[in-house]
Amino acid sequence: MTTVAGRRADRVALRDAVAGWFSISLRTFGGPAGQIAVMHDELVARRRWIGEQRFLHALSYCTVLPGPEAQQLAIYLGWLLNGTLGGLIAGTLFVLPGYVVLMALSAIYAQWGNTRAVAAVLAGVSPAVLAIVAQAVTRLGRRAIADRWTMAVAVTAFVSLDALAVPFPVVIALAGLAGWAIGRWRPRTANLDPAPSSALGPTPVISDDELHQVAGSWRRALRLVVIGVVLWAAPVVAVAALTHSTPVFTHLAGFFSLTALVTFGGAYAVLSFVAQRAVSVYHWLSPTDMVNGLALAETTPGPLIMVVQFVGFLGAFHHPGPLNAWVAGVLGATLVVWVTFAPCFVMVFLGAPYVEQLRHNANLSAALSGVSAAVVGVIANLSVYFALHTWFSASVTRRWGPVRLVTPVLASVSPRALAVAVLAWYLVFRRRSNVAVVLGTCGLVGAAIYLASR
Repeated sequence: MTTVAGRRADRVALRDAVAGWFSISLRTFGGPAGQIAVMHDELVARRRWIGEQRFLHALSYCTVLPGPEAQQLAIYLGWLLNGTLGGLIAGTLFVLPGYVVLMALSAIYAQWGNTRAVAAVLAGVSPAVLAIVAQAVTRLGRRAIADRWTMAVAVTAFVSLDALAVPFPVVIALAGLAGWAIGRWRPRTANLDPAPSSALGPTPVISDDELHQVAGSWRRALRLVVIGVVLWAAPVVAVAALTHSTPVFTHLAGFFSLTALVTFGGAYAVLSFVAQRAVSVYHWLSPTDMVNGLALAETTPGPLIMVVQFVGFLGAFHHPGPLNAWVAGVLGATLVVWVTFAPCFVMVFLGAPYVEQLRHNANLSAALSGVSAAVVGVIANLSVYFALHTWFSASVTRRWGPVRLVTPVLASVSPRALAVAVLAWYLVFRRRSNVAVVLGTCGLVGAAIYLASR
């Protein structure tokens, strides 16, 4: 990066930025950890557009926000490099390939999900997802569980969701309050540093002073909020007006708008909440469909939270009202993606000028330490949910007052699913294989077992 006659040159040519973000978008497999690693490799190590410390600084801000942190990190870094337009391009490209692929997979599943070929593939992929979710629990647990107090928060979150059916937003709110209290009385415990700032890494070709900067003000904040709300609401209002006799679209928009605002801790943390409501309350899809949807989302590029697109497609496809089922499915999926990701842009653009203040806010860090601990319990709850509906074909719900436990019928166990799950655990925890290898290997083995047993 150079300057000319004391004047700052362009940070990155827009065409180069588009090419860079498109390259990243095609490699965003493996959940947020893998996606963040891809961005680091492309932007910090290879192109050297962003310095190591600035990358970690941006990442720390994105962990504070609700929503998919990897996509928000892309928006933030795109904003640093090319301003608002750069953020829009980066965030959109991060989602676009996954949207296209998952739309096609959702349509294939809706039409042929019960056919032998699709069932054979999912027979291997679905059990493998359990090992990937378990890996997410262990990775986050190492960082979030600092002592017996944060362990207590995690266990309480698990029990609240699994046995007491406490709503997910309530669990997150109480966990944040507990984290604040822990930080007040045990300040060493409340530490939410997202990554060690050990090595400085490669020298960036763009200095910190040359990155995009803008002063925060209440006028700018108000303008962003108004524009964001209008852009978010316009498609929702339009769809509601055009499909007023089909309530599924307003239900999808309302539910996933709420979900977008409470998804602290990433996709794994909120999926148990989504699964419970989508399956048991709205009846948009079955437990098996939900597990298969997660398996399909794992095999596509983009944020894992894209599984909500699958939920939106099946929900509208199964309840189309007077619309054609295929039209309803595409409309429902697109609406869900819009209300899920549109707030991400607003939150990043709104808070970016104040990121230093937010990062060093002691009360916020303490509260987020409680949220991080609770997320471990939430993801563990998701593991149990998927295990019940993958390893067993039948379950029983037992109630004792406010306590509600779902237990498997042991006679309904699937030896095939258990065998593939053991293979997946071996690949994930012993061989340290990446997600693509785990899903590919387990998909082939599971399909072979399924077809051989028919």
